[in-house]
Amino acid sequence: MTTNKIHAKISGPIVMIGFGSIGKGTLPLIERHFDYDKSRFVIIDPHEDGELAKKHNVRFIKSAVTRENYRELLIPLLTEGGGQGFCVNLSVDTSSVDIMTMCQEIGALYIDTVVEPWLGFYFDKSAGPEKRSNYALRETLLAAKSIAAGRTTAVSTCGANPGMVSWFVKQALLNIAAETNTPFNEPKSREGWGQLAHKLGVKGIHIAERDTQRSKKPKPMDVFVNTWSVEGFVSEGLQPAELGWGTHEKWMPDNGRTHTEGCGAAIYLLQPGANTRVRSWCPTPGAQYGFLVTHNESISIADYFTVRDGQNVIYRPTCHYAYHPANDAVLSLHEMFGATGKMQSSWHILDENEIEDGVDELGVLIYGHAKNAYWYGS
Repeated sequence: MTTNKIHAKISGPIVMIGFGSIGKGTLPLIERHFDYDKSRFVIIDPHEDGELAKKHNVRFIKSAVTRENYRELLIPLLTEGGGQGFCVNLSVDTSSVDIMTMCQEIGALYIDTVVEPWLGFYFDKSAGPEKRSNYALRETLLAAKSIAAGRTTAVSTCGANPGMVSWFVKQALLNIAAETNTPFNEPKSREGWGQLAHKLGVKGIHIAERDTQRSKKPKPMDVFVNTWSVEGFVSEGLQPAELGWGTHEKWMPDNGRTHTEGCGAAIYLLQPGANTRVRSWCPTPGAQYGFLVTHNESISIADYFTVRDGQNVIYRPTCHYAYHPANDAVLSLHEMFGATGKMQSSWHILDENEIEDGVDELGVLIYGHAKNAYWYGS
């Protein structure tokens, strides 16, 4: 019998916001690897019926977390019964920065997988493309971080991507250095990692992902079908395409634009990311098209590995997501953009009982070094 490693004890309540595909996968991990009082675990979601939560003996609240109710809803749940609460935010249309800041005010721990805004941000026609970008969202988080010294721990944008792929990049750089016989000292700082990437001659990084999962039934017309959150995918897919912009790039796309404020590590295009194709590579299909969907890691990785001499940028890699979703999702995108970006009248997330076969393959494709290109991932 295998005994799962317990990584930490949660002394207070655990509140999970959102119980979609990511929440359903995260719940068993918390059960296996944390010591906590199960009677103080609550899940909040506006769409689910709560049946799966009941099977796990977890309290369920069917409600949306909104700008108007988040404090009165979450503070009692995170403080009830004493101890240090833990907020796991896996929802769409909930402001990561506002909820994170509230958690720090009451001494609760916090984690999320994306810098998410309140409902309405992604489709605000009064805001230009720059204001609707992930770059702009990331800058709001960095501003909150700058005044959070001494507060309780909050970990943001730490899922698979963004999150785990940043660790993949670091391990891949160590592997490339070893394979190319490049002498180096293992970096101990952000500056050291940037210097290693620069020394290796890395020009760019694709967050390369291929979803080969197939449904048992063909996709119906006027239904957006995906293997994970349709709302999340459509929201980010309709944002401007964004990419970290490397110092080796001596050109600019005709519809590319730079940002007037912030870290300066990325550009955006005047077209949706999910309607922008890029050539990439994953182990199972080999060479493939991906979509240049905006993701936080496209900006954060490029920013993290930037090498500066004072205020001058000496080196920065190009970095972007290159995502080929499941075939049904590709057809759904084709249908949606054929209707000038108007989403289908209904949507559906495939569950494990509807999938015939396939995998989701995720890694980092690092190119421009002495070995040309190297893929490291799942």
